[in-house]
Amino acid sequence: MASTVAPQVTSTLAATAASAPLVDYLWMLILGFIIAFVLAFSVGANDVANSFGTAVGSGVVTLKQACILASVFETVGSVLLGAKVSETIRKGLIDVEMYNGTQGLLMAGSVSAMFGSAVWQLVASFLKLPISGTHCIVGATIGFSFVAKGQKGVKWSELIKIVMSWFVSPLLSGIMSGILFFLVRAFILRKADPVPNGLRALPVFYACTVGINLFSIMYTGAPSKAESPRRWLACAHLRRLQASVC
Repeated sequence: MASTVAPQVTSTLAATAASAPLVDYLWMLILGFIIAFVLAFSVGANDVANSFGTAVGSGVVTLKQACILASVFETVGSVLLGAKVSETIRKGLIDVEMYNGTQGLLMAGSVSAMFGSAVWQLVASFLKLPISGTHCIVGATIGFSFVAKGQKGVKWSELIKIVMSWFVSPLLSGIMSGILFFLVRAFILRKADPVPNGLRALPVFYACTVGINLFSIMYTGAPSKAESPRRWLACAHLRRLQASVC
């Protein structure tokens, strides 16, 4: 019994000793939380306005209603669909393995990236410039990696994919928007009485929107969410084994 428990106690003490220096970076963690709130504010002030600008401009919703809807659905969307994007920003752009043993440097770089992105988005908001929050954090992350580790710290293949998406996404969005408007104008707006056709088309539009959202959640959100219960069960089983051994 003693020979079994001793290695576990030793490993626990070693883990505690290894994590002890991280207490020195607690101030950076707190600062990161504060900057993250400022970054979220700047994203809401500029990046989210890109999504609701057309709805507010056309009079479909008021500015107050847009703020309420954005607060709810942007949060829900980030929880359900933001896992892969966060994973890409976290370790897809830079080689985090190069920071083994220098975690403090990685923390400082991440906090600096958030701060730089927040400042630029706030400046762009005051200048009334519609920019992308994703582009900001991608550029800021690559910037601190250049300073810290040089060119070898950047995953260029992933960066090329992201840059390509900046051009492909607007192009595909414009094509889909043009096709959709052409269909709406041909089968609804140019009819003698467009209201009945419009009401009949609404369920189709709603079904397509809900279907796309559900597919996105199941394809990109469900796997990461499904891993959490399995990890919790595995940890619980491991704790029971340790308790039985002790």
